[in-house]
Amino acid sequence: MNASDLSGGCDCQEIRYRLSSRPLFVHCCHCRWCQRETGAAFALNAMIESDRVELLHGTPVVVPTPSASGKGQTILRCPRCQIALWSHYAGAGTAVSFVRVGTLDRPELLPPDIHIFTESRQPWVQLTGEVPVMPQYYDRKTHWPAESLARREALLARQPARSAP
Repeated sequence: MNASDLSGGCDCQEIRYRLSSRPLFVHCCHCRWCQRETGAAFALNAMIESDRVELLHGTPVVVPTPSASGKGQTILRCPRCQIALWSHYAGAGTAVSFVRVGTLDRPELLPPDIHIFTESRQPWVQLTGEVPVMPQYYDRKTHWPAESLARREALLARQPARSAP
């Protein structure tokens, strides 16, 4: 897979972007907050360093929204069609983007690495156990690949002191 495989955008094509590398990790979140926010059974987000999200066309609008943590998040949306493209959560700030995998041209290239908050998943969603299934959150050091952990450490070293993903 090359970077051109990881291009995406909104429905109206006002916003186009490309991921310049594979993401750190892909979450399939089944929490009720994500269900409500997406209007679907789960949210599929690819976590990636924000400087690896290359904006090719257009300028998304930043929409502050509440979050289950109470710390809020910002969702970057197309100003025309309002499709959510990626988010920034309080823990990581703007250093990490949670890219909506469904906005990629080839979303099948980024299947989930883990299913989280499955204790609140819809009962008709059947999980096979091919990837880890966690009732709530998880221990990053146990589940992330070594390369992603190293990239996270490099990111933390470049950022002012704060909690990160």
